[in-house]
Amino acid sequence: MTAPDYWGSRTIRVEGGIRARSTRGEIGSTWWSKRFLAVLESFALGTRLTRGRNYARAGQVLSLDVEPGTVTAAVQGSRPQPYAVRVGLAELTPDAWDRVEAALAGEALGAAKLLAGELPPDVERVFAAADAPLFPARFTDLAMRCSCPDAAVPCKHLAATFYLLAERFDADPFLILRWRGRSRDDLLARLRALRAGGEGAEGGSGPEGGAVVEAPEPTGTARALDGLTEPDVEPERFWLPPVPVTEPEPALATDRDLLLRQLPTPPPALGGADLQRLLRDWYR
Repeated sequence: MTAPDYWGSRTIRVEGGIRARSTRGEIGSTWWSKRFLAVLESFALGTRLTRGRNYARAGQVLSLDVEPGTVTAAVQGSRPQPYAVRVGLAELTPDAWDRVEAALAGEALGAAKLLAGELPPDVERVFAAADAPLFPARFTDLAMRCSCPDAAVPCKHLAATFYLLAERFDADPFLILRWRGRSRDDLLARLRALRAGGEGAEGGSGPEGGAVVEAPEPTGTARALDGLTEPDVEPERFWLPPVPVTEPEPALATDRDLLLRQLPTPPPALGGADLQRLLRDWYR
């Protein structure tokens, strides 16, 4: 049996783990992942987060899964058996999701950004106004467990999970909403139904149904545009690069100075035939 490879404080080095993309400085590139980490760092957890960041960059996290209300991970530490990590965050109630989805559907640009796979910058405000904070507001909002012997909470294994979770949020912001209890498909289906005023808007917030929620009265720009007919376009394409347009094939090949040759010779005061020759060179 091959002896384990150690690094740091007798931590077993692993191959093939999930390694943070960031090799130095901050972890997280989008506003939502930075906001998530800022909330955690505001809890004044000290050097435990630093050690966790080193674990994340070294690839010590072997698996990471996000499910409604629960994040689970396996982190290799100093013992042969990887440590089991769990981070719980309460799912939002069906009523809270009804309020959030109605508010999001009432904001045209915010809904379009969600349909395009991004979190609009004011989405945190929308959740807060619905009395359903998107991110944990207090340390006690998180139920953190690790099977390691370290009594500190969070330990470095939990901290490593937080940093890799932030990078997962970078790649797929809908994982934040999944953690809070709503899948991408369910959320987008509800937004489309509320925006269209279809039957799905009356079916509650999830598979179990719920109270009928009226979309709020539009305000601001949305109110000014409310009476206009929506164009037959896909709103989600608003935030995507334009489709390249191919150059049209010329219907008839002509000389570049064709127009110039249709004009009479300029008068002497403008240069006469010499000006015409000069212009011809420029046209060509």
